[in-house]
Amino acid sequence: MAGSYSDKVMDHFRNPRNVGEIPDADGIGQVGNPVCGDIMKVYIKVKDNIITDIKFKTFGCGAAIATSSMATELIKGKTIEEALKLTNRAVADALDGLPPVKMHCSVLAEDAIKSAIDDYLKKSTGVGLQGWTTHNEEHGH
Repeated sequence: MAGSYSDKVMDHFRNPRNVGEIPDADGIGQVGNPVCGDIMKVYIKVKDNIITDIKFKTFGCGAAIATSSMATELIKGKTIEEALKLTNRAVADALDGLPPVKMHCSVLAEDAIKSAIDDYLKKSTGVGLQGWTTHNEEHGH
């Protein structure tokens, strides 16, 4: 696990932040990569358009756990709009980089968060992410 990983990756792997489940989550997203077997599940609580709490459960390699941990840290306390701007590159950069072979883990983390937000929007507005972003672009938000 060591060697090509930054100290930040190792730190988030050994001491991941926001691990767990939120029983009454407003949105739950689950994504998986069947090729490498990584599975990420993200739970979010939303109040007044702010992600007030976020937890994750990741079954996967160290990089998958580290990227989940960092991604949740980056969007906690942010608005839905800000959270949707999170890119896998931003997650990797926040971890001081990832080995190229592990970049897909950061993509998975981004997808899991977007999936949880999509679930929240479907539950709260009846419109998923696609409809919501189109609606907001049309109305200049």
